[in-house]
Amino acid sequence: MNNGKVKFFNSEKGFGFIKDSNSNQEYFVHVSGLVDEIRENDDVTFELKEGKKGLNAVNVRLA
Repeated sequence: MNNGKVKFFNSEKGFGFIKDSNSNQEYFVHVSGLVDEIRENDDVTFELKEGKKGLNAVNVRLA
């Protein structure tokens, strides 16, 4: 599991970005990859899965 912070999330469009706490890399997250509802600045844990345009955050949970 990775730890990070929600940098941006648009609940109307159902996507956003999570910044990894360790590497400072940003990962795309889609509403289909969420376990819990998230908002900007929430601390989260997540896994990474290869998507069409690179790694996506999946199984996203509030930390």
